[in-house]
Amino acid sequence: MKTSHSLFRAAEQARLNAYAPYSKFTVGAAVLSENNKIYAGCNVENISYPCGSCAEQSAISAMITGGDRQIKEILILAGGTDLITPCGACLQRINEFGSLQTLVHLAAPDGIKQTLRLADLLPHAFNDKELRR
Repeated sequence: MKTSHSLFRAAEQARLNAYAPYSKFTVGAAVLSENNKIYAGCNVENISYPCGSCAEQSAISAMITGGDRQIKEILILAGGTDLITPCGACLQRINEFGSLQTLVHLAAPDGIKQTLRLADLLPHAFNDKELRR
C-alpha cells in the first residue's frame, strides 16, 4: 500500500475521533516516522480555548510516546474543501522532529490536494542556533 494512502487513512480515522464540540472543525493528522511507523492524532478542544490541542501536536506526541523521534512525512486532513496548513506552533513542532525537507501533505476528505516541503511553509524556522546567541 502506498505510504501517502496509509497516512490519509490513519488521519481520516483519527479525525473521526476528534473532539470539537465548539467549533465543529475536526482535524486528523498522521505522521510517518523514520522507522516507517504511522502515528495519528486528532484535535481536542476545550471550553478554555488555549487548553486544546492540534491534531499535529497529538500525532507527534503519539510518535514520541511510541519511541520514535524523526518525522519523515506528515498529513493533515480537515473537513470541507479549503485546505488548511498547520498553525505556526505546529510548524515549529514539525521542524523540531523533522527537517525543512519533511513532506507535508494537505488533504481534504476526498484525498491529498497538495504536498509541500516544510521549508515552503516555514522558511525561517527558529532553531537551536538561536538559543546559543
